[in-house]
Amino acid sequence: MGRRILVVDDEKLIVKGIKFSLLQDDYTVDCAYDGQEALEMAKKTEYDVVLLDVMLPELSGFEVCQAIREFSDMPIIMLTAKGDDMDKILGLDYGADDYITKPFNILEVKARIKAIIRRSGHGKEVVPDKPHTVECNGLKVDFESRRVYVDDKEVNLTAKEFDLLKLLISNLNKVYSRDDLLKKVWGYDYPGDVRTVDVHIRRLREKIERDSGEPEFIHTKWGVGYYFQG
Repeated sequence: MGRRILVVDDEKLIVKGIKFSLLQDDYTVDCAYDGQEALEMAKKTEYDVVLLDVMLPELSGFEVCQAIREFSDMPIIMLTAKGDDMDKILGLDYGADDYITKPFNILEVKARIKAIIRRSGHGKEVVPDKPHTVECNGLKVDFESRRVYVDDKEVNLTAKEFDLLKLLISNLNKVYSRDDLLKKVWGYDYPGDVRTVDVHIRRLREKIERDSGEPEFIHTKWGVGYYFQG
C-alpha cells in the first residue's frame, strides 16, 4: 500500500505542482485549500506526512498543526513563505516536525518527505535485543507502543520527539552533536537547520523533565551536543 500525503496550500498552482511530482513517486496525494478542510481530512485519515502551509484561510497552518497534535503524531512539515526565523521556530513549537521555506525546490520537498518516512518510528542505533521498555527515575519509555510516562502519567510526544528520546535513552551517556541527531533522526541526507534539533530538545525537556531548567535526563555537553544521563 502506497504512502499517503496531505498537501495543504491555498495556492492551487503550488498544490497542483506538488501533487503531480509526488504522484510520479507513487504516493497517494490528498489536497486541501484551507485550514478547516485540512483539519477535517486529518481527523479522518492517518497520513504518512502532512505538507502544511502557514498562511491559510479559515484556520492558520499553526492552528491546524496544534489541533492535529491533540489526536495524532503524524509527521507535519510546515511550508512558509517568510524567511523570518521566528516563524520557523514557532511552527516547531506548535508541534511540527520540520519546515521548508518558499520558494522551494520540489526535489528538496521530496527528499524531506522520504527522510521523515524513512526515519519515522525507527531510532537508528537501537539494538533489536534491547528491552521493549526502559525505565529511569520515574521515566518510562515503551518502544513498541511508542508511549512515554513520567511518574506513571502519560505524556504526549510527537513522532520526532519520541525518535529523539528513543535514540538518546538507548545509548546512555553517549554525546550526539546536532548534526549527528539530524542525520540519525531526520535522515542521512536531511538538509535541515541544526536549530531544529535545539527546538525539539527543548520541547522534549518541557514534557519529560520535572524541571526543564535543571534537566535530570537530557543534558547538554556545551560545544558538543546532547546526551541522556542514565
